[in-house]
This record gives sequence, structure tokens and C-alpha cells, in this order.
Amino acid sequence: MTTLTTDFDINLDADVLVIGGGAAGTWAAWSAASQGASVVLVDKGYCGTTGCAAASGNGVWYVPPQPAARLEAMTSRESLGGFLADRRWMSRVLDRTYTNVNLLADWGYPFPVDKNDEPVRVSLQGPDYMRLMRKQIKRAGVRVLDHSPALELLVDVQGAVGGAKGVNRQTNGNWIVRSHSTIIATGGCAFLSKALGCNVLTGDGYLMAAEAGAEMSGMEFSNAYGISPAFSSVTKTLFYNWATFTYANGAIIPGAGSQKGRSVIAKTLLNQPVYAILDKATEQMQSSMRLSQPNFFLPFDRTGINPFTQPFEITLRLEGTVRGTGGIRIIDDNCATSISGLYAAGDAATRELICGAFTGGGSHNAAWAISSGYWSGEAAAEYALRLSYGTNRRRLKPTGQAALQPTSERSSMYTTEEFIKAVQAEVFPYDKNYFRSEANLSRSIGVLQGLWTEVSNSRVEQKQLVRWREIAAMVATARWMYASARFRKETRGMHKHLDYPKQDPNQQHYLVSGGLDQVWVRTQQLLHNPKFPNLKPKNLKSSKGGLTHNLKQYNHLVNPPLSPPSQTKQV
Repeated sequence: MTTLTTDFDINLDADVLVIGGGAAGTWAAWSAASQGASVVLVDKGYCGTTGCAAASGNGVWYVPPQPAARLEAMTSRESLGGFLADRRWMSRVLDRTYTNVNLLADWGYPFPVDKNDEPVRVSLQGPDYMRLMRKQIKRAGVRVLDHSPALELLVDVQGAVGGAKGVNRQTNGNWIVRSHSTIIATGGCAFLSKALGCNVLTGDGYLMAAEAGAEMSGMEFSNAYGISPAFSSVTKTLFYNWATFTYANGAIIPGAGSQKGRSVIAKTLLNQPVYAILDKATEQMQSSMRLSQPNFFLPFDRTGINPFTQPFEITLRLEGTVRGTGGIRIIDDNCATSISGLYAAGDAATRELICGAFTGGGSHNAAWAISSGYWSGEAAAEYALRLSYGTNRRRLKPTGQAALQPTSERSSMYTTEEFIKAVQAEVFPYDKNYFRSEANLSRSIGVLQGLWTEVSNSRVEQKQLVRWREIAAMVATARWMYASARFRKETRGMHKHLDYPKQDPNQQHYLVSGGLDQVWVRTQQLLHNPKFPNLKPKNLKSSKGGLTHNLKQYNHLVNPPLSPPSQTKQV
């Protein structure tokens, strides 16, 4: 690590730094500011308009607090998720989401009403939602740095995170924010697949967190593909429940479907095009569909296609960890990571706790963004305000490595576009990522290791630094994904392993991964592990804000910091 210089165009101190300005980031910023903390939020784009939440309509896992409804909401997807989800966490998310969505109504969000004049709060229109969130964090006193991607975290001599530094895309100036605590809310990684709202989501937060020593969890559950018209980036899949899928000659593809038959679509696309037509929607439904998700229909209207009466070619676009469930491992109820002073929220954090091994779609992810954002902001503020520094002038060092600290003076043998295509060639193909095998995983891991070595060794131009850091983050993400996938020798949830086509009850555990030059994977028992029947939610005590040490005994049992050598595998 190198020491910090003092040459920054923007030099700020704050109690809490939030990296990422999507739904999770804005909830985190608002929550922290509401606790009395000074907050700075930095966004790669313009906070309120970038990211997957802002780009479209969002279903929300909003369930009224009625026992039967809540139980059904929690059990309905447990089998699909390979029984890795935790009902205590699901219950917490349902409670917090219900409260915060109602708070949105108090703030003036224009929820529609049903025929009985009752509010309908199960979805949010992204542009309205995020415009309101930006307004609320500004009202709360949060300072927002737009078009200011973070490049690396800062740590003190004890390894605690103390802020970050980055650049401004518009001025080319440098910024630094020294903070008592930091929240990673940078979203997931979709590998620049052009999925709607996802091209700013390149795994940047994963890389920064890992460079500071944080761990990942559930990265094998990262091969989510969204159905999209071949001519469009819109990967909203709900309406394909009313679709018929056909070959080019119009014959119906047996077993093809949006939910349980998506693998049939992927297999067909390996050899020939697939077409869809939304012919199962009634005329009344068609009107409702257009009202509820108008941007779904924009590509069709522009091309003169009526999707209800005319077949159109479709594809599957990789959404990776954006709609998958893998992300930064959190160690307690407050979304703290294993690194002091660092928290994770939204798609940047693992969602296994509520989704298990299968995507929760937009609704669960939206609920998780709201809840984890709120909890991380509250806890980060309490952590910051309880520190006794007075002023945040700790001696800090940057942690960034790949593309920031090259090991040679030579430039990369690849251009940025060539590098991006090389990464995508390993993660886009259905026969490599959707359908996995030992042979293909091993080959891809080898290729990705070579790409990592290249990006780590090469010196890059300052003007291309942001892009090269995105590339490094995508390569790192792919390596954790495939290392975890090779470790899990079974098929569970979205992880389809051709060599191990059945679910193995002996592998009902989480996989934790990490490492940069050398990737490693280890197992972690479930929170509801039957080996510890006396550890139930009512036995867990935490103070307001719930600092990590309050759950120390529980975490030691179910989240051991180091697994026995037999359970840890380097890749």
C-alpha cells in the first residue's frame, strides 16, 4: 500500500461515507443522517437516475403484517432457493420493508389505489422512487458527489476502513472522503451485458471490499439471465408469464417458460433463435400491463411490433449478481462486513439470507435494498458517533491494487474493449455459465486467472483508470463466481451443474470466498443450523443499532472466522 497524498480537488471529512446512489445507498444515507451523523454519498453517475432501480418499475416484497400472509411469503420460495434462506431474516426484511414503504407514502410517493380506493404498495416506479429518495437525502443534509466513482478504500493501521478516494468524471479532479464508517452500496455485477440499468454495475464494490480484506458469499448463485427482446435491453420478465415460446417456424417449444422453463429457452438458444408472443394476456390485462410497466413496451412501439399479436425474437441477457443472490458477506443483523467500519447493502451484499440459492427477482431485491440500506445506515452512524477520534485524522492508507499499483511498467497487451470481450466470453455463454461443468469451469478459471494477472501487472493511462478498475472488478467477480461454482458439486437453485445434476443434502451450507491473486473458498453453516438448536432469535440480544460485538458468541458458532483446512480450498 502507498501513503496518501494531499493533492485532492475535494477533501472532505464525514461520520459516514456511502458509496453508491441507488435505492440501497440512498436509504443508507438517509438512515445515517437521521441518526445525527454527517454523511457524504458518492455516486458513479447522477444519484437518483443511475442503476437498475431507477431505470424501471420495481416490484416490492411488501406484505401486510398478517401471520398467514407472512408465512406464505416466506415459505413460497424456500424450495426454489434450495432451503438456504433464513426465516428470521425474511421476517426482519418483511417488517422493515413494510414500515419503510409506508414511509415513502408519507413522503409523498404517488402510490395507486385499487377499485376500493385502497393504496396498492407492491411496486415502485423507478424514476419517481429515486427522484424522491434524492430529494429526501438532500433534505436530511447528505452531501452528494455525483459523477464521482470511488476507486479504492482507505484503512487505518488496525485495518479499519476510514473512507475512500476516487475521481470526478466531469472535471477529471480527484476527491477523498475520510470517514469513521463506510457503506458499500454499489450494486452487483452484470458484466456490461446491456441489461436495463445495469451498465454502471460492474462489481466495483466487491473489488474495493476484497482489497480491504472482506469476504464474499453465495457467488455461485450469480448466473441470473433475464429474458429480453433481441433488439432491446429491457430484461423485465414478469410479462413473459403470459407468453408462448416458439421456434422460428412457429412451432411451440415444449417446456419453455419464463419461470420453470427458462433453462429450456437457454438450451434452444445454443442452436437456434427463440421467439415469444404475449398471446395469453387478455385485452383487459394488456391495458393493465401498459399502465404498470410502460417502459417494457417502448422498444416494441419504436419498432412497430405488437407483442400481444406478433412474435418477436428474444435472448437471455446475463444479469449476474444484480438479479442473483451472491455478494459481500455480512456478519450480523446490521449488515456489517468482517472488516471494522465497513458495511454492505443492497445488491452489493449477499441476499442468500432471504433468497437462498435462487433469485428473488425484483421484489425481494427491492425489499433487501430498502431494509439493508436502512440497517447499515443506522449501524454505521452509531459506530461512527461512538468513536472517540474527535476529528477523523487517522493515518490512512489506500488499499487499491489492480490497475492502481501495477507490478511492471508495460502497458496491457489488450485494449479495454478487447479485455471486456475476453471477460464476457467466459461469463456470457449459456454452456459455460448457465449450464456448468467441471471441464468448462476449470478452463474459464484458467483464462480468468491469466486476465487477472494481466490487469494486475499492467500500467494503465490515468484517463482510462475508471474503466480499467471496472474491468478488474469484473474479472475478480467472475473468479469468485466460478471458484465457488466448482466447489459446490451439486445442483441447487440457479446453480446448475451438469456433472452433479441433483441437490445434495450434505451441501446445504453457504460458500464463502475471497482472495485476489489467489482465490479461496470455504463452507459456512446456515444460521438455522440444527447443530445449535438452542440458538434461536429470541436468545440474541443487541442494543439499539446492534453493534457487532453484541452478537459475538452467536457469530463465533455459526460464522467461524476460519474453517478447518479440510473445508477450505484454494483455487
